[in-house]
Amino acid sequence: MYSKAIASLVALVCCGPGAAWSQSALMKQAQGLFKPIPARAPSLPGNGSTPAKVALGKMLYFEPRLSESHAISCNSCHMIGMGGVDLQETSLGHRWQHGGRNAPTVYNAVFDVAQFWDGRAKDLEQQAGGPMVNPVEMGTTETHVVEQLTGIPGYASAFAKAYPGAPDPITLDNVRKAIAVFEATLITPNAPFDRYLAGDDKALDAPRKEGLALFISKGCAACHNGVNLGGGMYAPFGVVERPGAEILPPGDKGRFAVTKTVSDEYVFRVPSLRNIALTAPYFHTGKVWDLRQAIAIMGSSQLGAKLTDDEVGKIQAFLGALTGDQPVVTLPILPPSVATTPRPKP
Repeated sequence: MYSKAIASLVALVCCGPGAAWSQSALMKQAQGLFKPIPARAPSLPGNGSTPAKVALGKMLYFEPRLSESHAISCNSCHMIGMGGVDLQETSLGHRWQHGGRNAPTVYNAVFDVAQFWDGRAKDLEQQAGGPMVNPVEMGTTETHVVEQLTGIPGYASAFAKAYPGAPDPITLDNVRKAIAVFEATLITPNAPFDRYLAGDDKALDAPRKEGLALFISKGCAACHNGVNLGGGMYAPFGVVERPGAEILPPGDKGRFAVTKTVSDEYVFRVPSLRNIALTAPYFHTGKVWDLRQAIAIMGSSQLGAKLTDDEVGKIQAFLGALTGDQPVVTLPILPPSVATTPRPKP
């Protein structure tokens, strides 16, 4: 898929009299495969953003009363300030149940082709409603979401501002839309690699450039490309060699559960590598806590490549350059419950 000349970049980058040319070639190759995170949040089709809608979405993102127990919010599993994840193998949900898969980061999720590991939600709006009604996660119902928010008087004005002119603004669809608009703002631009893609050759040091060259020449970029270095396609886990059952449990067949197509068995959405240094543990099982181990597993399982310790270290160095500016979010002041507000059911 890639020119043999690219493999030679591993040895050429920052070495010898041809260094300037090799660095230029590496940058050009990278710019053809990857795109920087934009400085501003993208617009969502059919779901225009306004300051009032973003403010409401932020309130709802942190709102634990959307769960039946009043103890779990979107932020419980996708923590702002912790890479958009919860640093758990699988998240803790309603009545101490654990989810079946590791929680993906919410950061830059707006750039993914679909949401969840199996892609069962087509976009952020559809994804936002899923955990609320999942009995393992937030454990409520679509009807109760509306009842709950209607029972908190302070939300009436917030929804009216976000959806002016709507005869009944507190609806489940509007809850999903507002959360999605807020989540779309959770992007992490200005990573060293973004600056490099913009033409700043000094944004990456020599080890990171060597790691980038390896990332391309070994074939990692075949799946981990685009703006998110992943998130844009589906791929089977274990193309060349299946990892052990702890990392790839035989009972979780991935996208097959959505499509019922045999060829989709053990197929998952390729995860984004943005901010990967912040989002351990790794894989849909969350069983791998060491990024070096995750890189080695991907080399053998997906590419049939037995990466050396030196190669793993350089690729890890490159992946560290994918950590961008983290979202700075002021915690919202949520409206208080009153005597008639529906009460929690722990």
